[in-house]
Amino acid sequence: MDRPSRPARVLASALATGTLLVTAACADGTGSPEAAPASPAAEQSPASPSPSSPSPWPTRALTTGGAKAALITRADLGDGWNQVNNAASWRDKLLAGKVDVASFLNGRTGSQDCQKLLDSLYSDTLLGRPVGASALTGFTHGDARLLYQVGDYGKGSLEKSLDWMKSLAQTCGHFTVTGSDGGKRTVRVVSSALPAVGDGRQGLTLTVQGTADGAPVTLVLDVAAVRAGSSGIVVTNGGPSGVDHGATETAVRQGAQRLQQVLAGKTPSPTATG
Repeated sequence: MDRPSRPARVLASALATGTLLVTAACADGTGSPEAAPASPAAEQSPASPSPSSPSPWPTRALTTGGAKAALITRADLGDGWNQVNNAASWRDKLLAGKVDVASFLNGRTGSQDCQKLLDSLYSDTLLGRPVGASALTGFTHGDARLLYQVGDYGKGSLEKSLDWMKSLAQTCGHFTVTGSDGGKRTVRVVSSALPAVGDGRQGLTLTVQGTADGAPVTLVLDVAAVRAGSSGIVVTNGGPSGVDHGATETAVRQGAQRLQQVLAGKTPSPTATG
């Protein structure tokens, strides 16, 4: 990752002092966040197989032990990444704010989807509320943070969530947000490619520009979701110094393989191999 600019170093300092970050208590004893319902589908994702296509994934239900076993490890990501035990409490205040409705040509409908995107990223509920087992873990690399979640969300809900995510690059391509301090931020959303794993997948990259301690800062965040039957994976990765897209792809690829092994009744090795 490139050496951060002065504004990025300013933000890194702010992160250390808690200026931009707040913490939230875990919703339950498993480390799973409280989730919001999934947004209605916008259009069918081409990444998902047609109803007549057989799924290449095992269909057994995800258990609590299986969810924990399906989590990626530091060994999966490689050198430079360190696993942490407080990932469930991560919150980035650059993602918190009220979307400016007036900036949308399609009015409130478009702004609601963009608000849902920010709110779900802030609360780690991108795919909604798990209906079964779930688990999460997190890793840091300098000022970058990678959050990895896996859970049973239900096949229908996952398909709708992926369809909704697919629409966001067009619906929320560029919008503005007002923070609690009254400051304005600009957000850009683009689609991003993911490894061809799972029964369906969707990737996005968000760029959020604002200020911290009076200095301009930019948060770049990869967001990736994968469906495997009724189970889903979510990866968020990035920071003020930019985002390592390769780490996102590795987390998706290795995590999908671990989940596939778990759903097949196997125990993943410490480091999944392709």
